[in-house]
Amino acid sequence: MQNQKNTLANEQEIERFDVIFRIQHVIMFTTFLLLAFTGWGLKYAEIDVSSWWIRIWGGPKTAGIIHRIAGVTMICDFVFHIVYVGYQLLTGKMKIRKETTILPLPKDVKDVIHNFMYFIGIAKTKPKFGRFSYAQKFDYWAVFWGMFVIGLSGLCLAFPIQASYFIPEWTTGWIWQLLAIMHSDEALLAVVFILFWHFYNEHLKPEVFPMSWVWLTGKISLKELKHKHPLEYELLMKEKGE
Repeated sequence: MQNQKNTLANEQEIERFDVIFRIQHVIMFTTFLLLAFTGWGLKYAEIDVSSWWIRIWGGPKTAGIIHRIAGVTMICDFVFHIVYVGYQLLTGKMKIRKETTILPLPKDVKDVIHNFMYFIGIAKTKPKFGRFSYAQKFDYWAVFWGMFVIGLSGLCLAFPIQASYFIPEWTTGWIWQLLAIMHSDEALLAVVFILFWHFYNEHLKPEVFPMSWVWLTGKISLKELKHKHPLEYELLMKEKGE
């Protein structure tokens, strides 16, 4: 009877991300894909093998328009995310706790070392993660760096006349080339990072393949929570008095 009770408890689900966060994520990855697809065609437009790809998007001019619209939409989504998180904190719906915070903590450094030692066989157990592991925190904050470098340079390139009002005259001989390199190369790095880091860690691991459904349902089972985020699970059980 006790085993049956534990099984039912493990099958219960809790909300990990509300619908607003899920919508933000959908907008973010949709605009990211549009930017990656059109950007790739524009970056290598002079290469013959890329000509068929840019034609899929209606040619360089149409692809450029799609690229700019997707970029502005992504920036708006990013800004809304920051405002929404601020609202959650101010209203008390989100609390900063060491077990649940997305903020980097000294423990994350220890977890990196601990996990590495586990992988090479020195440590016998994995580190215990809270709501977000160090990998997920790195994944999250990388967006802020990317939005600063890619977003800022992209806005300058998309609206050069408006940007010129804020750019010192003595930099005009090299600033536009620098912005183009920043935007292009950082975007390429972002695509590689998402494909090989984010997609594998969140969707392509054998335990969740072909993908995790959390980004759609926003829910996670107690069994999975206990396995992947034991510190958050322990905090939840403590608050429930179990």
